[in-house]
Amino acid sequence: MPTFLTTDIDDVLVVVPDVHDDERGRFVETYRRQWLPLGREMVQANRSEKQAGTVVGLHYHLHQADYWYVLRGRARVVLHDLREGSRTDGVTETIVLDGGEDRGLFIPPGVAHGFAALSDLLLWYLVDSYYNPADELGLAWDDPDVGADWGVVDPVLSARDRANPRRATIVPPLRPRSGLRT
Repeated sequence: MPTFLTTDIDDVLVVVPDVHDDERGRFVETYRRQWLPLGREMVQANRSEKQAGTVVGLHYHLHQADYWYVLRGRARVVLHDLREGSRTDGVTETIVLDGGEDRGLFIPPGVAHGFAALSDLLLWYLVDSYYNPADELGLAWDDPDVGADWGVVDPVLSARDRANPRRATIVPPLRPRSGLRT
């Protein structure tokens, strides 16, 4: 049975799975639906490869949850709770995921998330909704109200991530609320 680590942000969960090593190699069960009480069935798997120094995010969804697992490299994950009514609304947290440490990260809807590739990186992730451009939202990676420490100098960013709005300017219909799941 894996170990579950709580975080500073409500409903975010770090999963430390059991690792089985022997002379043939290793085996790790990386995900099991029953581990995530707030999760629904994961319906899509994605693979993201990034070069060292890349920053992705901050992204958020009103309806979609993510489950991340770094297979190779190191990622400095930044999380920020945007959910109005959440006990941890406004909390920012940083977690390092390392491909050599076997940890999964469950991110519920309404928690903005992103990562800095501290090395060349291979991230595998599951989502519980099919791609929906209307639910692909963003928050400025460098918003002073978030206060994120990405751990990289002169990050490589997409045009989308450079254009994301600051927290204070997110319009009410796009602001997540605690407990919102449809």
